[in-house]
Amino acid sequence: MPFDMRAFAAELCRHRSTAGEEAVAAAFVAEQLADLGFETYAWDADPAVLADHPSFPDDLDAAAVDGRRSVAGVLELGGAGDDGGASDGDDAAPESAAADPVPTLVLNGHLDVVPAEAAEWSSDPFEPVWRDASERNADPAAADEGGDTLTARGAADMKCGLAACVAAAVDVRDGVADGAVDLPPSGLRLVVEAVAGEEDGGYGAATAALANPYPFERDAAIVAEPTELCPVVACEGSLMARIEIDGRSAHAATRWRGEDVLPRFEAVREAFADLETERGESVSHPLYGSFAVPWPVVCGRVEAGSWASTVPATLEAEFRIGVAPGETVAEVEAAFRERLDDVVDADPWLRDHPPRFERFSVQFEPAEVAVDEPVVEAVRAGLVATGLPDVEPRGATYGADSRHFVAAGIPAVLFGPGTIDEAHYPDETIAWEEVVRARDAIAAAAGRFARDYAA
Repeated sequence: MPFDMRAFAAELCRHRSTAGEEAVAAAFVAEQLADLGFETYAWDADPAVLADHPSFPDDLDAAAVDGRRSVAGVLELGGAGDDGGASDGDDAAPESAAADPVPTLVLNGHLDVVPAEAAEWSSDPFEPVWRDASERNADPAAADEGGDTLTARGAADMKCGLAACVAAAVDVRDGVADGAVDLPPSGLRLVVEAVAGEEDGGYGAATAALANPYPFERDAAIVAEPTELCPVVACEGSLMARIEIDGRSAHAATRWRGEDVLPRFEAVREAFADLETERGESVSHPLYGSFAVPWPVVCGRVEAGSWASTVPATLEAEFRIGVAPGETVAEVEAAFRERLDDVVDADPWLRDHPPRFERFSVQFEPAEVAVDEPVVEAVRAGLVATGLPDVEPRGATYGADSRHFVAAGIPAVLFGPGTIDEAHYPDETIAWEEVVRARDAIAAAAGRFARDYAA
């Protein structure tokens, strides 16, 4: 059956696949892949498996991963064993995949999206709207189904990237069939993955990294995050840390009898900001020189006090602290803990009532692959082959599922349509022409990867 990438992307964006609600979207993708002739696979996030992963807490609640289904479709192209058939998708893979001469390239995208505040949007975030780029702020009622931009939650991050992956795989298969794509005798295996839980740590990708759901090994991956069609080879990590400070309450009319937590927290926040600046100067990386703040530190949540006329005696704050490629979360945690200790040493109250500083939620280890890794060179060649400029690989100050591939020994590069500026943003929009270009470049990259692998 022909593949309608516009219709697929729009329908996928209609699914409200926020955290824990990916299953229906996964079923839609699996059905589409099966109809296109892919052999399908499915797996659920496994708390027992994830407990062994350094990103996740040891006591991960099973309820937190319930319903986090991921799916994939596989095409065997050229060489021996090219059956192209579809399965029911629930057969378990062997515990270890046998040695396999067929190069296997994963095209990965995530199903989940962050919530959308409807009041900030010009239309229903989960009702896709096509518009011409010049009419982005136009009334949604005047939408044009032939428009050149798509607005919906997940349009940029990253359902259109996933649509481009499906389309690219179909294009390679069709190109092999009609002789337009030349593969080596070893052929090529393409895996299109639609995974759950990327936004809150990578439940689907991490489970697949630790417990391979396929009866074969994976050689490389392209993760179609919105990179503006630029290969991204380094992703920053992050330490998610919570600090709790205790003071002493008192009536506001006699506030001098209390011990206010707010100035203590401000001292900690300023110390962390100073360390952010120092690290920006002392921790260098060739791909991050253009960032004004390469390793950002943000306090995203603060809760203090219990009553307006009472000196606040309790405070809880949560930080996201950047971790450079080449560092570990533990190393950065130690540096910030040491800086916190300096604040404590300077305050008699805190010396007697030390703050608690601990990790919470999911940790993001940084990830990096060499710029001359075959999959990176294949992506760059794919750009040139489709008439796009060759772009030097770069780094990103965010994390992505590529780190789970890299940790499993599978080289991975981020490459996809759209811009991270639209991610998590009201009226999230992507230029459709960029999705088309991504489709073509990924297809060309897949062929190049197969030929380089066989060389």
